[in-house]
Amino acid sequence: MVTRRVVLGLIAGGVAVAGGATAFSYSTAMGSARRGVAPELSTVIPSRFGDLEYAEAGSGPAVLMIHGTGGGFDQGLAFARPLAEAGYRVIAPSRFGYLRSAFPTDPSSENQADAFVDLLDHLGLEKVAIAGGSAGALSAMAFAIRHPERCAALIPIVPAAYAPNRTPARPWGPVETTLAQAMLNSDFLFWLVLATMPDMVTGTLLATDPAIVKAASPQEQARVRDIAWSILPVSQRSNGLLNDGRLAGNPTPMELEKITAPTLTISAEDDRFLTADAARHIAATVPGAKLIMYPSGGHVWVGHNEELYASIDAFLKETGYA
Repeated sequence: MVTRRVVLGLIAGGVAVAGGATAFSYSTAMGSARRGVAPELSTVIPSRFGDLEYAEAGSGPAVLMIHGTGGGFDQGLAFARPLAEAGYRVIAPSRFGYLRSAFPTDPSSENQADAFVDLLDHLGLEKVAIAGGSAGALSAMAFAIRHPERCAALIPIVPAAYAPNRTPARPWGPVETTLAQAMLNSDFLFWLVLATMPDMVTGTLLATDPAIVKAASPQEQARVRDIAWSILPVSQRSNGLLNDGRLAGNPTPMELEKITAPTLTISAEDDRFLTADAARHIAATVPGAKLIMYPSGGHVWVGHNEELYASIDAFLKETGYA
């Protein structure tokens, strides 16, 4: 989820350290980033809103994995790798404005949900479970609301969604919008901040206490670092990032009571994006929904990755889908 504090903090950090960023090779980093989203790794199909990119991994019951802010099909596959390894067919689309997916005139969560239907039709799938992380939870929930006959189960993870009694964020002004656009269209500036101020990125963009990451296992530390660095090339994700800032910065209420699919929502109490409030609201409003709340772990659930996906696997088995 992109907020004003995140954008301005990253810009200030990048400017402050610009003269001393010599330890990392920009060209090497960008070469790796571009290989990670190379065209041969994904497929592009037509949808009612323009091109829609997706990739797949694994086999078995299908799970539509909807990436969060800063992602794309690559983030979706990376996040859901444990599900693919557990015997699921993971289908990971790039949302509007990310990588090779179109950015339509109205890039709403509802239109994105309708585009997912076009993807299912292309794949010949009548029904899928859908998981959405962070801002991706918005279109996952819209899918469950608008297309109940296509939704076998709903799993909002650290959902950047509406919660009652939460103070709305102030909309960006023209200057802030211009700064955000400059930041998110500059691979070099974004690389600079990643390379020189990792704790700032962890605390702001990943909304997680850097101390928790430093105390985690080497495997978890590497996972968090990979999440941050996978945002490169940010210039190919900028429209999606800015759109997420609009949609998830002040998320509107959704008709959660209309959701009929079995629902499991997961968050952490110390997520700096306050998704714990949204997860509790989802669990209290969606009929029969289940809630898993970790006491710590931040927005990227540090220390709980294996547990999280084991819980999703168990949930899908309980519903009879898997």
